[in-house]
Amino acid sequence: MKRFWDQVTVAPAAGGWQVLLDGRAVKTQGGAVQAAPTPKLAELLAGEWRAQGAEIDPQGFGMRDLADYALDVVAVDRATVIDTLLGYAETDTLNYRADPDELQYQRQRDLWEPLVTAAEARHGARFVRVSGVVHRPQPPETLAALRAVLDGFDAFTLAGLETLTAISASLITGLAALEPGADVPALFAAANAEEDWQAEQWGWEWTAEDRRALRLATFTRAAQFVRAARQSA
Repeated sequence: MKRFWDQVTVAPAAGGWQVLLDGRAVKTQGGAVQAAPTPKLAELLAGEWRAQGAEIDPQGFGMRDLADYALDVVAVDRATVIDTLLGYAETDTLNYRADPDELQYQRQRDLWEPLVTAAEARHGARFVRVSGVVHRPQPPETLAALRAVLDGFDAFTLAGLETLTAISASLITGLAALEPGADVPALFAAANAEEDWQAEQWGWEWTAEDRRALRLATFTRAAQFVRAARQSA
């Protein structure tokens, strides 16, 4: 599809800020008003439209897709999204580790234990750590504490958090990425430690590095999306 607009602007509107294409408000893919909660996020959305060339590249709208998901899906059914996130807590990558006599165990402990203990302190939860892959449930009190945290998030935060959590297979990592000053690349590297370990031992499969780079870019964008959605100035 060819570009069909000349000017991209941002203007206040009911419910937030809107991107305008030649004065016409952008809508979500579901047909709803695409109102960003902050001017910072609206500017990021506008930037994607400004970056388009003569031919529209659908892959260039990652922020728009997250905003549309927040408005078309999360805002309509928060409960399902929260349940999905809590499912990741039950099988969180950071809690499933190698056996203590394996070389990989120490790296996992060094990278993951500080993140897990910080999450426990921050959210008032206690996580069960597991050696091996046999599932062990997390305490009901832990899941209840996490649900209370998630219940306090708006639709935009939940939308970004779902992407962060899915990519890292870790709700602990996703929540850590929301914290002010979070080192997003380091968090991604920690969650990706097992894949990186295997690559160090056996070498990278020829497309694996490209996939890793794409996942890191998506993870970083989701963190940027949430931060922008929560900043009013």
